[in-house]
Amino acid sequence: MSMTLHIKILSIQYPERYVVRRLVTAAYEEFSAERPDTKMEIIEISDAALICQYAQVLFQPTLVINEKVVCSGPFPTKGEVVQWMREAL
Repeated sequence: MSMTLHIKILSIQYPERYVVRRLVTAAYEEFSAERPDTKMEIIEISDAALICQYAQVLFQPTLVINEKVVCSGPFPTKGEVVQWMREAL
């Protein structure tokens, strides 16, 4: 059965979203070796009102996986993202 990870990357700053997108993509490559039936959908959000629905920080990145805020503020490591993907499923 195919599952989908719904990923949201939130920040009003493009460079922060770009860095997190690269981390998430690298983590997904590792994760998909374990779970090849899992797909990933990434949405980037830069609208302050939408970001505030998930987090209090606008300039630092926030990462949401399957509607759960997993990181807000610091940049996560690839290993952390892989673990959050496992936990999300």
